[in-house]
Amino acid sequence: MKRMLLVVGAIGLSAAMLGTAFIGSQWRSTQDRQDLLAPFYQPPVLIPAVPGTLIRSEPLDVSVPGATSYRVLYSTQRPDDSLAVSSGMVFVPTSPAPPGGRPIVAWAHGTLGQGAPCAPSRSTTPLSDTANWLNQMMKLGWIVTATDYAGLGTPGPNLYLVAEAEVRDVVNSVRAARNLVGTEASNRYVVWGHSQGGHSALWSGHLGPALAPELRLLGVAAAAPAAELNQIVGAQWNTAVGWGIGPEVAQSWPVVNASLPLNGVLSPQGIDSAAELAQECIGSTTLTVQLLARLAMGQTFFVENPSRNASWKAMGQAQTPDPLPASMPVLVGQSTADEVVLAWPNALLQELWCAAGSTISTIWVGEVSHQLTAETIGPEAVRWIADRFAGRPALRTCQMAPPVSAAANEQ
Repeated sequence: MKRMLLVVGAIGLSAAMLGTAFIGSQWRSTQDRQDLLAPFYQPPVLIPAVPGTLIRSEPLDVSVPGATSYRVLYSTQRPDDSLAVSSGMVFVPTSPAPPGGRPIVAWAHGTLGQGAPCAPSRSTTPLSDTANWLNQMMKLGWIVTATDYAGLGTPGPNLYLVAEAEVRDVVNSVRAARNLVGTEASNRYVVWGHSQGGHSALWSGHLGPALAPELRLLGVAAAAPAAELNQIVGAQWNTAVGWGIGPEVAQSWPVVNASLPLNGVLSPQGIDSAAELAQECIGSTTLTVQLLARLAMGQTFFVENPSRNASWKAMGQAQTPDPLPASMPVLVGQSTADEVVLAWPNALLQELWCAAGSTISTIWVGEVSHQLTAETIGPEAVRWIADRFAGRPALRTCQMAPPVSAAANEQ
């Protein structure tokens, strides 16, 4: 028995050493790549004062059939109107532009982590989440922009789930694309996003027209949007999801609301690790190992449901989009099997927005993970966006009740 224990221990130690060696090798490779990319992302000494000014661009080494792909750096603004820079990507069809110029789809990505390697334009997988719709958009002759968001890949802070920051970065990516030579872009655009990006898209319907009156926002589309924030947080605060998104929220929300308390809301382990964990990319080996270890030890990021704390509840409500007016068409797609942005909060959104008179179309799918929702409903989103660019009337699907109860799991 003693010998067996020694053998098992040796195997475990060897596995741990191999895992550590793999993580170390992975880190070194990532760091080398980021060092090579760093000069492109360095802001100029004087950031251009006009939001959406293109600071620099270069070819992006990805394969998108029928498209020329660019990495871009452009000027944007924070909620207090201070200047910032955001990076991103622009995909331009190689086919001739139609009369009046190419319409634009502004893509807003989901939660990825706040470290520089997590930014899509700096990532080794920049086309993640774009299957089933990006190629179609190129065939249809649309420009696609994809902001990284300011502070993600560029100097921070990255203001995660802060509407006025996200929307400025999204809208200014459209302006940057119009300033890129050879795009022949029109002033018509639609915002399309997933998860955190769905939050960005819905808020763009409210804030976009005033931020960029020279542009025509024709509608917004969202896959599994993180919209009803207090309901989502209330259901997920003590789960793995709390560890996944909690650090980014804890690093972002106090920047715009300095009175937001951390002690008594975040656990001691959450407070100690928030800054470090926020820098890890979602899905990375390092983050996965850390989260599994913390869950195994029974640790939670929050010590209580943040939505039961008055200050956090008010912040969550302030960052939850109200129903859009009937004049701004909206598409929302949601999976009933989503374990991150649960189905019932977006069933609640559907009921509230329908009651308020929003021109909302909903797509409900089953047996689809959170990560695959945008790709799954992508073809339907393309058709819906095509109708917006063609000037066809938007439909409401409010006669169809959501397939889950809007209050089934509310806490």
